[in-house]
Amino acid sequence: MSQNSFLFDKTNYLLFAVGLALIVLGFILMAGGGSEDPNVYNEALFNARRITWAPLLIVLGFVVEVFAILRRPKS
Repeated sequence: MSQNSFLFDKTNYLLFAVGLALIVLGFILMAGGGSEDPNVYNEALFNARRITWAPLLIVLGFVVEVFAILRRPKS
């Protein structure tokens, strides 16, 4: 029983790419906010983009990745 079929189809790979893009976007949104001078406090470090939206995008990206792995291609 030797079949030359792939485990994933085009939709799975597209979902992999979308999930990876969401994870990378989340880390990009989380970056920055530091201060050049260590004695100066920067409020931008704790804004909603870095505390709420970026982690949500990262978690959503991982959920999409798990869904892409578990999705069965149509045979």
